Amino acid sequence: MTDEIEQLLRNLHLKKIATIVDDELAHADKHQLSYGAFLARLLRAQYHHRQETALAWRIKQARLPEAWTIESFPFKRQPGVNPKQIRALADLEFVAKAENLVFIGPTGVGKTGLASGLLLKAIQNGYRGRFIRAQDLFDEMYASLADRSTRRLLNTLIRIDVLHIDELGYLNLKPEQTNIFFKLMEERYRRKPTILTTNLDYPEWQTFLGNKALVEALLSRLRHQCQTIRIDGPSLRDPQG
Repeated sequence: MTDEIEQLLRNLHLKKIATIVDDELAHADKHQLSYGAFLARLLRAQYHHRQETALAWRIKQARLPEAWTIESFPFKRQPGVNPKQIRALADLEFVAKAENLVFIGPTGVGKTGLASGLLLKAIQNGYRGRFIRAQDLFDEMYASLADRSTRRLLNTLIRIDVLHIDELGYLNLKPEQTNIFFKLMEERYRRKPTILTTNLDYPEWQTFLGNKALVEALLSRLRHQCQTIRIDGPSLRDPQG
């Protein structure tokens, strides 16, 4: 590769081709590839590199706590989960339908692992996702009141293709936080899916969200297009053996 070609490739941001072109030239010469076949190999490598880079960026932006996957979930250890149902969700039809998912169950049964695995599956298929713990979300909402950035925060969260809010439970909330949360769910309603994990069944939501009328309105929207997955099984954090 000449200096001119190397510089052109870098100017065009074709860095992957720049790193492999010499080897590909040798391969083409050895196997007597046509110009078209040689060019296709270069472009294919560049395409895959960009796909991998974009995926890595989406995963980083999602702030996933761990690399949970549906494939690695210990279904045999959790009889409270229907593997067929989860694998059907992994087809991501719920994303296309803007259908919410709510995982309900006690601590340690695998709610976060399954929800995060589905979020990762969506990211791997080109969607933008975000994982956020409920406490952190409500803290951000309250902080946004001080600098009047609530609208900006909501706009950011509304644009996310798949939003995973984790550990929605016994939180000490102020009315302003409940109002902002309702606004978030209202604006995502029928537009983008939200995945929630919680140890509280729906009748208990008023205990931490407060305002009964607002909670009823929230649940009306949340559950209209929603699949609820209740996990009644052993804790996966119990010592094994």
